[in-house]
Amino acid sequence: MATILWVEDQSHWIDRFQPVLEAAEFDQQPTRLQVFRFAEAACQHVKAADPSKRPDIALLDANMNGNTAAGFSVSRALQGKWPDLPILYLSEYSGTDVEQQALESAWAQDFIAKHQRNVESVLCWRIRATLRQARIGEPGRPEAGDVLQSGELQIDTASWTLYWRGQKLMNPADPRRPLAPTPRRILRYLVEASPRLVTTERMAELLDSDPDRFTWASYRQHVRILRRAFDQTMPGEGAFTALCKADQGIVAFGEQMAYCWKPVQRDTP
Repeated sequence: MATILWVEDQSHWIDRFQPVLEAAEFDQQPTRLQVFRFAEAACQHVKAADPSKRPDIALLDANMNGNTAAGFSVSRALQGKWPDLPILYLSEYSGTDVEQQALESAWAQDFIAKHQRNVESVLCWRIRATLRQARIGEPGRPEAGDVLQSGELQIDTASWTLYWRGQKLMNPADPRRPLAPTPRRILRYLVEASPRLVTTERMAELLDSDPDRFTWASYRQHVRILRRAFDQTMPGEGAFTALCKADQGIVAFGEQMAYCWKPVQRDTP
């Protein structure tokens, strides 16, 4: 039975998503929800919980009762208790600095916009993918037949894990944690489309995101996270980002609101 710790202060969202989550069979068994309407109550529950009673995943709202930092306080409590717990945000603040903070500083593995199209389906498959990734363990290297390769970049298409020059790309805000799913998906779609550009509108379609919510700013934010993840694996500060500005790697075409993957030359340091 998958246990989801869910923090959401608005009743209409609970009424909308609770039946969907409880009906979804994330591991071929009914789902157990632990629902908290206040960040303080969730934090108290986490503090008092038996360490062995870890939920399988946390689903957090960001802004609760007018406080945009409420969800982040729950993240800190969860990380202090269970450092390896996958954390997803389900929020109305997609494409804002709240999303940026969640992905870069609050240990989030994904940020799901409440108002996107087919949000119920999106929420379920992202939870399912996150649980699957958490349960398969850390793959050493991708196996033959499950690899999308471009130069020295390898993408394990079974787990969506990224390897650059033999090193796994990790979350730049916390190298102990995996890179969030959305940046990983963006890179895969860029590699699959290469050498063609992928516009913001097209990427929104590939991600099945609401085009009104997945903006050029959102796209830039996720690419910035990707570049920083690459930077962590290379000597010199911002080495991969510098390559991108020199027309290799993840190259921006700002006037067209698009990005393109251009393979890095193998002799590049």
